[in-house]
Amino acid sequence: MLIILLAYLGGVLTILSPCILPVLPFVFARSDRGFVRGALPLLAGMALTFAAVASLAAVGGGAAIRANEIGRLVALGLLGLFGLALLLPGLSERMTRPLVALGNRLSNKAGQPGQESIASSLVLGAATGLLWAPCAGPILGIIFTAAAIQGAGIDTSLLLLAYALGAATSLAAALLIGGKLFARMKRGLGATERVRQLLGVLVLAGVIAIGLGLDTRVLARLSSSQTTALETGLARTLGVKDIADQTSKGLSDEGPLPTIDRLGPWLNSQRLTDADLKGKVVLIDFWTYSCINCLRSLPYVQGWHERYARDGLVVIGVHAPEFAFERKPENVAKAVRDLKLTYPVALDNKLDLWTALKNNYWPAHYFVDAKGRVRYHHFGEGNYAASENVIRQLLAEAGRPPSMERAGAEAKGAQAAAARATIRSPETYLGFGRADRFVSPGGLKRDAEAEYEGQPVRLNDWTLGGRWQVGRQSARSIAVGATIRYRFSARDLHLVLGSPGGKPVRFRVTVDGSAPGDDAGVDIAADGSGTISGERLYQLVRQKGEVRERSFTITFLDSGAEAFAFTFG
Repeated sequence: MLIILLAYLGGVLTILSPCILPVLPFVFARSDRGFVRGALPLLAGMALTFAAVASLAAVGGGAAIRANEIGRLVALGLLGLFGLALLLPGLSERMTRPLVALGNRLSNKAGQPGQESIASSLVLGAATGLLWAPCAGPILGIIFTAAAIQGAGIDTSLLLLAYALGAATSLAAALLIGGKLFARMKRGLGATERVRQLLGVLVLAGVIAIGLGLDTRVLARLSSSQTTALETGLARTLGVKDIADQTSKGLSDEGPLPTIDRLGPWLNSQRLTDADLKGKVVLIDFWTYSCINCLRSLPYVQGWHERYARDGLVVIGVHAPEFAFERKPENVAKAVRDLKLTYPVALDNKLDLWTALKNNYWPAHYFVDAKGRVRYHHFGEGNYAASENVIRQLLAEAGRPPSMERAGAEAKGAQAAAARATIRSPETYLGFGRADRFVSPGGLKRDAEAEYEGQPVRLNDWTLGGRWQVGRQSARSIAVGATIRYRFSARDLHLVLGSPGGKPVRFRVTVDGSAPGDDAGVDIAADGSGTISGERLYQLVRQKGEVRERSFTITFLDSGAEAFAFTFG
């Protein structure tokens, strides 16, 4: 009961926040109606709609968020018609389109006093509830982060409803005062029509402000410092000593973030230091640009940056190389451009931060609170919703709880999620340092040119054909016509390729002895032709139909190809 009371009182405080300004015109537009038929159903519709939509959106349901965006557009259109009908009743009467007629009816049912429709007030209230984006102060932050971590439920909906009812209560009080004000204005002006037109102007101004995003972008920033102190004091008065304690459950203290001062060079940013991160929530993402697991996680990291940077999140992509070519700053810079990453990226070629955090994985995400303490980590792909919840939780703890809007991620090509249920082939290295399941007669010849004989292979076996020199990290083709064969089972086959000096090397791929056709990956044509144009990961096969065991062969039409590792998805 205490937290419900806290949520209600937090809602009451919204009347003091600039974030309430965009919806005030919609509410006061009904101030000349009776309270029972006008204001009360409008506020009830607003509260119920906000609680219902926020309950769904708080747990990040993509469909719910998209549906709410559509609902916001419809609500803006409806309230825009409402404003026009108030401002230009003569014009609206001459227009015959059904929606405009509806807007006119909602604004003044046939202009007859005493016939105001409760249903029309409910509809306008529901529209207002779709548009209302209250400032996410500490109390609302508790509700959103708890919902994100624990999932939606009756408790979440009750808390959001209590919050919305608190706001409705304060707005009702304002309406009672506003009603008297408008009554005086009518007497003073001697014309009800002028008051109607003024209300119409205010409603249209509110629609424009919300349509331009001023309600969430500008007003939320102005109000956060004002509401935080009030809400924190209220919580302490009720016996909740530290609001952060309400959202810190489930996260441990893993120690301080080691220094980042030895990282560099930096991309997309000036050099950041430990001092620059003080008081900031930080996400450290260890990645390397030829790692398929890293590539598939990057759209989510980029999405978090785009969504939460305005709330105080600092994302740092720490590029920790696996292969020698990944140490070159120019290669990393090109990858950052090609992948359209916009957050700061720092090279960790000496693995200083990697070692200090005792990290052993790509990708690896470390979440750091505003006090500089590592609070959570996650290795590998997946678990993105839980990771985003941690970001939201740490921002709430820092006094900057984000709104209900969640991050988006667009993953295409090689970055698309793996078909994990179909993968039966493991990551396979071609350099002798980590090679496995190589079955050409005579085995690998270390650091020496040798002629290899390709042969039929079983699942996950591989062979070389033609003349090759195998080093610790890679195998380099010496003559035209060199081949690699691999028997695999997965939807996607990737191969990390390069060439000494970056010269173009042509190649051709076959699957089960034929051109891949519709099963061609994004880096080759349907006839299997492709070119090594840089040192990176190439997607060579993506099966469109049934995923089954296949025989892959790549033939290099020029010498000097360098092959590092197969990965699958």
